Amino acid sequence: MKLSVVGSGYVGTTVAGCFVDLGHDVVNVDIDEEIVAAINDSKAPIHEDGLPELLKKHTGPNSTNRLRATTDYAEILETDVTFLCLPTPQNDDGSIDLSIMEAGAEQLGETLADKPDWHTVVVKSTVVPGSTEDVITPILEEASDKSAGGEFGVGMNPEFLREGTAVHDFLNPDKVVLGADDDHALADMYEVFDPLIKRVDAPVIETNTRTAEMIKYANNSFLASKVSLINDIGNICKELGVDAYEVADAMGLDDRIGEQFLRSGLGWGGSCFGKDTAAIRAAARQQDYEPLMLDAATEINEQQPGRLLSLMDGHVDVQGKRVAVLGLAFKPGTDDVRNSRAIHIIEGLEQRGAEVVGYDPIAAENMREHFPDIQYVESPTAALDGASAALIVTDWEEVIALDEEFDAMATPVVVDGRRAISRRDGIVYEGLTW
Repeated sequence: MKLSVVGSGYVGTTVAGCFVDLGHDVVNVDIDEEIVAAINDSKAPIHEDGLPELLKKHTGPNSTNRLRATTDYAEILETDVTFLCLPTPQNDDGSIDLSIMEAGAEQLGETLADKPDWHTVVVKSTVVPGSTEDVITPILEEASDKSAGGEFGVGMNPEFLREGTAVHDFLNPDKVVLGADDDHALADMYEVFDPLIKRVDAPVIETNTRTAEMIKYANNSFLASKVSLINDIGNICKELGVDAYEVADAMGLDDRIGEQFLRSGLGWGGSCFGKDTAAIRAAARQQDYEPLMLDAATEINEQQPGRLLSLMDGHVDVQGKRVAVLGLAFKPGTDDVRNSRAIHIIEGLEQRGAEVVGYDPIAAENMREHFPDIQYVESPTAALDGASAALIVTDWEEVIALDEEFDAMATPVVVDGRRAISRRDGIVYEGLTW
């Protein structure tokens, strides 16, 4: 099929590349000329494992030439299905901000006004239940002067992509959710995903748009709550002198629980769990329902960086002293620092008057936008040299491999937020929850 993808962030660029790899022809539409030029030059605008290879395979010379990027919405007219992959940030109260989606839908609707035959629009961005039906579809109808279900179709296909493994996750899904409120749109969505479904025999959930939207929030809310629950248990284990990881290993053997997301530590960050739990909590309150479980999960998550700093305080006063922060991205495999636990930790260190030295293999420049005045170094060894404390925030392989490098510290106090290294003689080691 001929597909168009509006938006070229983590989701848009990834799904565009993956759709081409499934055999479709894809045009990626974005208003940013630099990003468009980068994609057409086979350069990934984001750090995502496997994406550069997809772009080289399908754009530019010696490629299939089935993927191209443009700033011209008119090129959508040559396609059959458009996926909206635009940002949905949160407002100050945690609710979802649909302004970018609304602007994109309006521009798409104006474009579709010139298309004489059927076109299907699929919302891929994470939006609260009712957004597709009550907000986006009316905008498309007004801007195009056409009727949904009559002259164009609207569907909702939530993404379940983890940053750092998004390409793998798309091509190896646990499930494919197809939400549509008319049969023609649903048929188009099946045709788009048929090559993927046949390739991996993925289960398909066929539902309406409102339920499809909620499935994404339910997924992320459950996983976020699972992380906070194991952190709560881990904090109790720490106080009782019990190894939380041994407890979690045993819990994970119960097939009602499973081992994934049972690693206690600093908690979740990034652009999904925090934003999605905040959005669905805000949506619940708008209906006069208090989401007590999700409130508790969020509160537990927010307390973890403070607990790590308290453990450090028990061993060393860092005022005027060098402290190494090892890992700045919210997780390994990505350069994304949105809601990274490192942000809260660096803020706490600055309040204590510490001299902060940050290390991350790929995320330092992004963190520099938040903290331009701290020192950034090229290796964990350089960060540890002369430090009075080392705080492990992201479990990069470069951090996990550390051992004798801790001997270069002024006082070898190591507080590990990810169980990345092992206790050994010669260092004062504190695990966050073990």
